[in-house]
Amino acid sequence: MSLLSRGTDLIARTPGGPDGRRVLAVSFVDKVGTGLWTTAAVLYFSTVAGLGIAQVGTLIAVSSGIGMAGAPLAGRLADRMPLLRLLTLLQLARTAAALALLTSREFWPLLAYSALGSLADRGSNVTGKLYAARISGPDRVRFQAINRTAMNLGYAAGGLAAAGALAVGTLTAYRVLLIGDALSYLGMALIYLRCAEPAGPSRVVTAGSTGAGPAAAPADAPRSPWRDRTYLLFALTEAVLFLDDAIFKVGIPLWVVHTTDAPPGLVPLLMVLNNVLVVCFQVPLARFGTTAPAARGLLRPLAACYALGCLAMTASAYGGTWTAAVFLTLAATALTLAEMLHATASWELSLALAPEHSQGAYLGVHGLASSAQRSAGPLVVTVAVAAGPLAWAAVGAALALTSFGQHRLVGPRTTPRTAPDAPGPVTMSVPPVTVSEH
Repeated sequence: MSLLSRGTDLIARTPGGPDGRRVLAVSFVDKVGTGLWTTAAVLYFSTVAGLGIAQVGTLIAVSSGIGMAGAPLAGRLADRMPLLRLLTLLQLARTAAALALLTSREFWPLLAYSALGSLADRGSNVTGKLYAARISGPDRVRFQAINRTAMNLGYAAGGLAAAGALAVGTLTAYRVLLIGDALSYLGMALIYLRCAEPAGPSRVVTAGSTGAGPAAAPADAPRSPWRDRTYLLFALTEAVLFLDDAIFKVGIPLWVVHTTDAPPGLVPLLMVLNNVLVVCFQVPLARFGTTAPAARGLLRPLAACYALGCLAMTASAYGGTWTAAVFLTLAATALTLAEMLHATASWELSLALAPEHSQGAYLGVHGLASSAQRSAGPLVVTVAVAAGPLAWAAVGAALALTSFGQHRLVGPRTTPRTAPDAPGPVTMSVPPVTVSEH
């Protein structure tokens, strides 16, 4: 079977039916726009808007900080209004914010528009995750894996298009990239208008769970995630484990250029390796995390992958060009495997630990973890690069210990439930989410 036919077959068997395939299209279009804009954002603000370096740094940092509030705000709204209405409104807000950047060269208006876009972006991520979980029902882990594949393909396509536009280097080229980003949000809104509102929240026993149901999210769990100590600690550990994103985007490029003897041209090749591995292996790996206990079990190999990847980063600083290239390739491979394992475990646990009556609010708090990493992660890895080779060993140890700590933390909420004085497990008798076929 050819690669194209395999891809077509994978899309055809996407959980969630037609709406599931539409969400894949949304994810692809979203990441195409992200690839266009992320590559050019700093250059746009400095070249087109004429802002100074300090102003650009402040604008990005402050708008990202404000955007962190978008996750919990959207999460609370998602528990109170139709998901598709909220998703459509958020895409329109992102469209307006992106187009508004074309109207000004002043710092404060640009900061306001960027903050609005960041708020809507973080809110869209949380709400989209909740919608995807509801339409995919018990196959949500497999859906997440296919969805991440679509995201990586979209990001690669957007990045390639941006590279071509940036090679031109004109002011018009930068504006075209921004307009392309805005059009991607508008396209997402139009796709969402074709989707059907999913059934309301219900406790779902994920595919592959037979017999006992997990003890996660009991009916008497706190309605507010801010009062759920276990979930708050889970979100805190997630903020640490999401650090692989900053390592790839900031840490590896700086490390290659400033510390190792590897050629700078290796950096884009390592990014391509990351994308290829995710596209090829994210879906097969998803089968190992289809229940909450199974997702918890992935945290142990996750710790090993983080440790191996960071130790390889340390080793890459010693030796010549080929030695550095080999260890950097090993580091990129191990950290990509960690990325895939964490994505699977994080997706399932963030939903399994959330009570059905407040899924949106809980996912909003979980969304703070990736937002916090976006703000603090680049600083952490920059410090590691400046501190030298042994700092990466310390980063690896911290990530491994956090993985083991999370494994211990979520244990009581993911242990199969058995009835008192009963010899066998109790099967959950809650109806699954209805998947729309509209």
